Amino acid sequence: MRVLTVAVLISGAGSNLRALLEAASAPDYPARIIAIGADREAAGFEHAEAFGIPTFLVPFREFESREAWGRELGVQLAAWQPDLVVLSGMMRLLPADLVAQWAPRIINTHPAYLPEFPGAHGVRDAIASGTTQTGASVIVVDHGIDSGPILAQERIAILPGDDEAALHERIKPVERRLLIDVVRRIATGEIDLSAATAAASN
Repeated sequence: MRVLTVAVLISGAGSNLRALLEAASAPDYPARIIAIGADREAAGFEHAEAFGIPTFLVPFREFESREAWGRELGVQLAAWQPDLVVLSGMMRLLPADLVAQWAPRIINTHPAYLPEFPGAHGVRDAIASGTTQTGASVIVVDHGIDSGPILAQERIAILPGDDEAALHERIKPVERRLLIDVVRRIATGEIDLSAATAAASN
């Protein structure tokens, strides 16, 4: 069976990245991470070093526009030719041209049960809404804000007294588990990203 090659993009500590690296190190896991990139110096590069994975840095602040940064990021990704790009805490909105270049082979996690609570503050927004549950989702990245086709999601209760940090800590392990499973299912063909995208557009 052909192994799925994966590039991961991060901005911070890369806790999802670490979980995916650990999963991918198992001989029977059908995907391998071949490169890890970031938009700034990121603590998550320590995970790359620990697992012997090459890294690349495309500092957002060194470019005159988001589009110029996206073009260089696209060049760096193209050098590795991954089958799949995973956003793992990448906090930059990708330019439309870069999304179009890789669609539908870019996926992301989100700490909410989409389409509920999209955006950068999904956990905070869920608590503020007064609802009793939120969730975690894995989606295909499209041109919107957390609006792409949903590949997997799971509900998580909001407990009395939960603050943003406590709730997020309970969501993170679910995000990791869903991400590892989705990448596995893409690798085995159980998930067809093109078909999922086509179905969502109908």
